[in-house]
Parts: sequence; C-alpha cells; structure tokens
Amino acid sequence: MTLFDLTGRLALVTGSSKGIGLALARALAQAGAEVVLNARDADRLEASRAALAAEGHRVHAVPFDVTDPAAVAAGVDRIESAIGPLAILVNNAGVQHRAPLQDFPHEAWRRLLATNLDSVFFVGQAVARHMIGRGRGKIINVGSVQSELARPGIAPYTATKGAVKMLTKGMATDWGRHGLQCNGIGPGYFRTELNQALVDDATFSAWLANRTPMGRWGEVEELAGAAVFLASDASSFVNGHILYVDGGITASL
Repeated sequence: MTLFDLTGRLALVTGSSKGIGLALARALAQAGAEVVLNARDADRLEASRAALAAEGHRVHAVPFDVTDPAAVAAGVDRIESAIGPLAILVNNAGVQHRAPLQDFPHEAWRRLLATNLDSVFFVGQAVARHMIGRGRGKIINVGSVQSELARPGIAPYTATKGAVKMLTKGMATDWGRHGLQCNGIGPGYFRTELNQALVDDATFSAWLANRTPMGRWGEVEELAGAAVFLASDASSFVNGHILYVDGGITASL
C-alpha cells in the first residue's frame, strides 16, 4: 500500500469548496497529502478548510479566480513560496448551463469556456512550470462522461469537457519527458449540488438508473480511489489516460 501513500506531498485542488472538488481534496488528505483548497468564494472555502482540519488533515485555503491568468500565476507562486512545492494538481473547477443549443446565450458559452477549459490551461501551465524544474509532478484534470457522450441541452458543456480530454493528452505529450504524469478523471452522474435538480427529477433519475449498468447515481466518495491512484506512485507509468468513474455508462448502449 506504500504505492498509494501521499505523505509529504502537497496538492492543490481547484473548485474544492464543495461537491466533487471537496471530496477529491478529502481523499488526497486521507492518503496523507497536505492539501490546498481553492475557489473564488473565500468564506465558503474557509468553512471547507475548517471542516477538513477538524478531521485532522493539514489543509490550507488559497482563494483566487482560476479564469484569470494573472491571478492564477500569483496564486500558484504564493503557494509555492509560502506553503511548499506542489507535487499534485487537481483541476476540478467547473460550471454547467442548460439551454437549447439554438438559444444558448453567448455569455453562458464564454463562461463555460473560461471556467471549464481556460482554467485547466492556466492553472496547469502555472503549476507545471514549477514541477518541470523539479522533474516530477502529477496533474489530474476532471473531465466528464460528456468528454465522450452528448445529451440534449448541454452541447457547450460537452464541448468544454471534450477539450479537457484532449488538453490532458497534450499535457502528457509535452510534459511527460519532464517527469510529469498528466491524466484525467471522467465522472459519470454523481449526487452533487450541481446535479441536485436532476437528482430531484424522478423521470431523469429513472432514465439514469436504466441507462447506467450499475443502476444508480454515483456517490462522490466513490471518486476517491481514482484520485489517489492517479496522484500516487501507483500510476508512475500512466500518462494521458482518462479514467471514467461512471458505473459503466460509457461502456454500454
């Protein structure tokens, strides 16, 4: 089990004040990592930091806007100088917007691109510049089953998550020679605040149960193993891979 031990490693998780991001941060902390939480809402971020600290974990809160490259660079440099060298990055920040494609608002399109895709590039680049000099590092980008599949009303979201998949492969291709492993997690449908309206929709939940081989929604704790695997030495020769944690939904028609 020492292959999965993250003791002594510092991890940054974006979009980690709630939902999947917070669950991933907790998983890394439980495996021994020191964790930096990041989001834009400083108050909510501090509440999440306090909750993890109360569980006995070493955790910090560093708020900055992941869609602003200057703020990202300053935030990452601040972490590196004041807390320590980053060994793990989880690019999790993301938003959703549902609307018919022909009526999709342009401002929502730009917001999805900025939050779901630009942030992966900005934060990944800023962190990689430090990791490359050290000759090692783990970058985990959070995609989605929508990196592979589409559904009505979310075509722009699907476009961003498909791009995250390919950016992950590009990171692995460019940075693998420098000792970095860049992989992705593709969550299926999980019970989160972002999906609460769908969870509460009996018709959708019935459709999902029929569509998913495991017949149910996922629980965010079920992403823990994938995150620890990709962040640890257990995945030392895994690069450019997207690990779908989706109950089998991408495997079946």
